[in-house]
Amino acid sequence: MAKTIMIIDDSVSLRQVVAIALAGAGYDVIEACDGQDALAKLTGQKIHLMICDVNMPNMDGITFLKSIRVHPSYKFTPVIMLTTEAGEDKKREGQAAGARAWVVKPFKPEQLLVAVSKLILP
Repeated sequence: MAKTIMIIDDSVSLRQVVAIALAGAGYDVIEACDGQDALAKLTGQKIHLMICDVNMPNMDGITFLKSIRVHPSYKFTPVIMLTTEAGEDKKREGQAAGARAWVVKPFKPEQLLVAVSKLILP
């Protein structure tokens, strides 16, 4: 059974690039356009990993991350932040909220797949 990964990013083209890379590696993908959309789509189904942007409209990635950490079904779901934010202060904020990895855009799909494979157990 394929593992499911949720991609949360307001960029349609970025979601498509990431979804193609993940699907090519055998993962099922759910897409959301921001934190609010992602919360609406979390209905208790098993999500093995989330890949989330930081800067998005409606609900940013850090706020989304804090929101899922109090949700019993997603409290321990690993999250990779995929963002243009490269500053140490923002990284520390993300780590404090529970981010397990930080990948800076632009990125190579292979780089993201390595981060995914480190956080998803076989």
